[in-house]
Amino acid sequence: MGQVLLALVPGTIAMVWYFGMGVLINVLLASATAVTCEAAMLRLRSRDPMPAVSDLSAVVTAALLGLALPTLAPWWLPVVGAAFAVVIAKQLYGGLGYNPFNPAMAGYVVLLISFPVQMTTWLGPAGVVSHDLGIGETLAYVFGGVAPAGAGLDAYTMATPLDTMKTELGLNRMVEEIRANPLFGDIGGRGWEWVANWYLLGGLWLIYRRVITWHIPVAMLVGLVGTAAFMYPLGTDSQPFPLFHLFSGGAILGAFFIATDPVSACSSNRGKLIFGAGIGILTYIIRTWGGYPDGVAFSVLLMNMAAPTIDYYTQPRAFGH
Repeated sequence: MGQVLLALVPGTIAMVWYFGMGVLINVLLASATAVTCEAAMLRLRSRDPMPAVSDLSAVVTAALLGLALPTLAPWWLPVVGAAFAVVIAKQLYGGLGYNPFNPAMAGYVVLLISFPVQMTTWLGPAGVVSHDLGIGETLAYVFGGVAPAGAGLDAYTMATPLDTMKTELGLNRMVEEIRANPLFGDIGGRGWEWVANWYLLGGLWLIYRRVITWHIPVAMLVGLVGTAAFMYPLGTDSQPFPLFHLFSGGAILGAFFIATDPVSACSSNRGKLIFGAGIGILTYIIRTWGGYPDGVAFSVLLMNMAAPTIDYYTQPRAFGH
């Protein structure tokens, strides 16, 4: 768990650089809530909380949730999400090792469905917004809902690249017209593509350190890009370039840090390939035809439900049989 947190550092720094200090506020609030809830639940179960708290699993859950939340999320959003992730999605199933769903994504989906307005308050990336909010202004909005003097919140917030692409395509605009928006960079969203690169670096380090295996990340990214590449020739005016799906949104973070959760994912190597490919394909389907612009969280939870069945049919043969 410590190595996972360490691998998240480059991507987190990039998030702060492009989207402001609200990223760290989200992570800190979620971490404090997750650790507190973990200790409280273990006390209620008459168990010593120290071993479970010190294994950093709650902090990993909180960090992943905090990184997925909008930069200007009100303080209670990471608190509610982290509490749900630890109490409902983890401890009520028996704690670490027994939860069938990824706790961070369970918390994220509950927030997305329950508070859609607050979950879309994304600060525009550096270089696009007219003013970068400082730490004082960010704290004032997160804890008090006070927008900077002399300007409304609309001056700093905007839709994500995936949301913009989905909305504009629904208005029958062509991809090239949409990409003229300064929100888009060379491949994906401005800022998002660099964040994804740093998450990729951290993910590759985890594979090198054998904290995770390559099966789920590679299968998920191939499933996502492969499906997009298959659909791309059918309508280049209405289908973004396949690599756009990798470098906009949570695809890289999801592939290396979320889908690879050892508890809720498949355990056999063949099962991991099926599991990862299923997440990638479902992510493309949700992004293209679903009601949400990203879809990584929903795809992970759907494949979490399928993981036991996949493992059952992909068990390695016992030696001699």
